[in-house]
Amino acid sequence: MYGPKSNAKYPIKETEVVGFLKNFIKSDNIIIGDYTYYSDPKGIENFEKNIMHNYPFINDKLIIGKFCAIATNTKFMMNGANHKLSGISTYPFYVFGNGWEKTSPKKGEYPFKGDIIVGNDVWFGYDSTILPGIKIGDGAIIGTRALVTKDVPPYAIVGGNPAKIIKYRFDEKTIEKLVNIAWWDWSIEKITENLEHIVGGNLEKLLKIG
Repeated sequence: MYGPKSNAKYPIKETEVVGFLKNFIKSDNIIIGDYTYYSDPKGIENFEKNIMHNYPFINDKLIIGKFCAIATNTKFMMNGANHKLSGISTYPFYVFGNGWEKTSPKKGEYPFKGDIIVGNDVWFGYDSTILPGIKIGDGAIIGTRALVTKDVPPYAIVGGNPAKIIKYRFDEKTIEKLVNIAWWDWSIEKITENLEHIVGGNLEKLLKIG
């Protein structure tokens, strides 16, 4: 037994509250790693619907690594959530048509922050929000209802509005070693055989194995 299959939609028997997210995604703009899950009692499909309906893409991507845990109502705001800033009004008249489409923004008029890129083994707390162009490092923790407006370093814990670093999970040297070990890139057989060390924090053992 080497854990649930990565292509399983609902990896926990008798519940559809938790799903491996990549198996629900339809948009080419969203790239999700193996075993990353989203939890939502109203349906895993809500993850993509929330982005596509409210915070649409503008030639940007949402890239999330492996083994991330994403709580209900976590929001990733893509560049389409921005409004034009160079005019007198920021109101998006063109969206409503009926003669207002003549104000559609031209290429380059919208603020563009780039892709949202999330590393591996990142934990997102309930109702957290990630702004466009943010980079989040491996092993980070995003607190409940945090508003992330700046990049988050590997293994940092952030919280608040705007989110600030509360502390780091490990010291600098340990973080460097953990990022280099990159256990999430091991085969699932190797991960399963060494779960006790990964979960238990036995860094020295992982260094020997890696």
